[in-house]
Amino acid sequence: MQQAKPNLSFWQIWNMCFGFLGIQFGFALQNGNVSRIFQTLGASIDEIPILWIAGPLTGLLVQPIIGYFSDRTWNKLGRRRPYFFYGAVLTTVALFFMPNSPTLWMAAGMLWILDASINITMEPFRAFVGDNLNKQQRPLGFSMQSFFIGVGAVVASALPYILSNWFDVANTAPAGEIPDSVKYSFYAGGVVLFIAVLWTVMKSTEYSPEQLEAFGDEIESSAPQIHNDRRYWLPGAIFTALGLAGVVLVYAKSLDQQLYVLGGCLLAFGLLQWLVSVLKNGDKKDAGQQGMLVQIVDDLFTMPTTMRHLAVVQFFSWFALFSMWIYTTAAVTSVHYGSSDPTSSAYNDGADWVGLLFAIYNGFAAIAAIIIPWVVRKTSLQISHSINLICGALGLMAFLWIKDPALLWIPMIGIGIAWASILSLPYALLADSLPSQKMGVYMGMFNFFIVLPQLLAASILGTMLNLFFNGEAIYALATGAVSWVIAAVYVLTIKNRNVSH
Repeated sequence: MQQAKPNLSFWQIWNMCFGFLGIQFGFALQNGNVSRIFQTLGASIDEIPILWIAGPLTGLLVQPIIGYFSDRTWNKLGRRRPYFFYGAVLTTVALFFMPNSPTLWMAAGMLWILDASINITMEPFRAFVGDNLNKQQRPLGFSMQSFFIGVGAVVASALPYILSNWFDVANTAPAGEIPDSVKYSFYAGGVVLFIAVLWTVMKSTEYSPEQLEAFGDEIESSAPQIHNDRRYWLPGAIFTALGLAGVVLVYAKSLDQQLYVLGGCLLAFGLLQWLVSVLKNGDKKDAGQQGMLVQIVDDLFTMPTTMRHLAVVQFFSWFALFSMWIYTTAAVTSVHYGSSDPTSSAYNDGADWVGLLFAIYNGFAAIAAIIIPWVVRKTSLQISHSINLICGALGLMAFLWIKDPALLWIPMIGIGIAWASILSLPYALLADSLPSQKMGVYMGMFNFFIVLPQLLAASILGTMLNLFFNGEAIYALATGAVSWVIAAVYVLTIKNRNVSH
């Protein structure tokens, strides 16, 4: 007879989510300062998106792999906690090295390492909530993660501003050097991240694989496993042809080099399907005994229906976020502070203010995370998420309407609400549709639909701004607003599910 997962206490949920405070501390430092570091080391405004490509690509590769292995791990630390711990060690080291990069290419390389390390730590945290909480408590668990994300990001985003304005740490430096305020912020981030993650590792427990099997959560069935070894030849051929055509077109027409990323991704996806087809043809063992690559690709093509719908919502949600993260510094410094020179006082004042604005939206996200579970109980996961995304869209559009930089904190209210919702409600919807034995790999695979819009943004935003908006970064924020509206409409097409207690 199947058992029901018991409700966990508030403090048990608190402890298992606390590590996200540290993860977001590092993530917020990255989001708020990497463009600044790149510009300081000589990157032009249209080079920034392609330099940011490290984050999406590492997430695309790392998260499903870590999810696959964490589903199959059980040792003294547990199932997910080993990845929390070792990822935190790597991330701490990367945070210490990132602001000391002497050249642009080294900074880009360090971003790869930093983002890979954060992904190792972060991916199992989503599955951790799905493993430990029942359906009724999952919205609370993911909202608790959003709360800690908001709290961690508030301090991390504001840290350069605080060090500069409260402790007189220099926020300017000679050309080609990173200001001390940024360096010290990254050092502090490394310490906070490690301590917070270690707290969750030490204060939390996990259900064993046998216990999870005994709980036997009701799940939404996915399509049958793919056994036809030629299933991937036709789509593989289509994606390969599209990728090759894209690469040739960019070369022949001398288009923006960032567009090579799109062609390369299509080509790689096509070749991947061919490779899996070859592997399936050469390995006639049961699907459960096939290799990691075959399993991941089969699972991708047989994902639950709810996950397919959420993929569209995530795509447009994260396109907007990536647009904001890449271009807010450039938009505010050029439009509201009148400078695009990274060595000028006006530019650095504007960059510090952007860091504080990011802290503000994360602060509002922490508040929203407390309220969101109540709204979900009164409406539904879908309606609540739609409303929250519309709030975010209004916030991004307000950057075009507000001229006084001192008032830019107002749009951060809507952006914070959207951010808290994006970090919680899609995962609550998703966790209820996944088999427990594949919670990790599907949570990692869900990251595809976060990564793909980021790759698209990194590939086309620079070109789009140059072609249609005379290179003005602020219109990237308007594009993000439109993207959030699309996501808000589409989430309402997902089959309704009310959360009751």
